[in-house]
Amino acid sequence: MNAALETSTRKVILSMLKTQGPLSVHDMSKQLGITEMAVRRHIHALEKDNLLETKLVRQAMGRPTNVYTLAPLADELFPKKYMQLTIDLLDELLEGEGNEKIDRLFEGRQDKLQSRYASRMQDKSLEERVAELALIQNENGYMVDWSQVEEGEFVFSEHNCPITQVANVFQQACRCELALFQNLLDANVERTECLAKGGNKCLYIISQNK
Repeated sequence: MNAALETSTRKVILSMLKTQGPLSVHDMSKQLGITEMAVRRHIHALEKDNLLETKLVRQAMGRPTNVYTLAPLADELFPKKYMQLTIDLLDELLEGEGNEKIDRLFEGRQDKLQSRYASRMQDKSLEERVAELALIQNENGYMVDWSQVEEGEFVFSEHNCPITQVANVFQQACRCELALFQNLLDANVERTECLAKGGNKCLYIISQNK
């Protein structure tokens, strides 16, 4: 079986478990029209990727059998509309409460993030703080790289923005990220390119406070 076909079969198995709930190897074999041995090979690969969980079920007759369900990690493989929901809720808030309320909402998020990460910046040089900020943003999916261009000056690039759809509509997201960086780094931070404004990345120039 070629790699593309194997991947396709595994996707079908995941979809079956999502829509039908717990299934045994026998159940899957019957529905897929392939041997139980082939099903077990796919199951093994999916378990290795932490996408499946197994449970031993006792039956009225015969030996207990294993049934398989999706692990929490597998849920992330299915389409989600979280960003659209967020935008819809923010639109409702804007319509009902006005722009000032949206500003306060994003500023509150900024304050929470600042409180969460401030301790990671303590007793560090600016270079160490920039490195720590890169770690924080990478933990959150921003795909960061950074470099020092001269003494006390750094270039910080984010190649992905997990909240791009929100930032495209609500510029407060970008404004608060810039303020968060300035406060966490205790430095001058200038954004020269922005994904939400059509850039290829979010690019920041960071330098020592004067």
